[in-house]
Amino acid sequence: MATRRKKNKLGVKNSLVNNINARKNKGISRSKKKGTVKKEDYDHLKKNEWD
Repeated sequence: MATRRKKNKLGVKNSLVNNINARKNKGISRSKKKGTVKKEDYDHLKKNEWD
């Protein structure tokens, strides 16, 4: 008997990567401007500096 996987409203299995890719394919991915990461945190990511 095959098990059915739960799918979210984007129609994909729940995982961060699947959600990002599904949004990208639908053309509704968030730009950096509308992102939820602060600019200073993003700069730390780019420089690879964490406390």
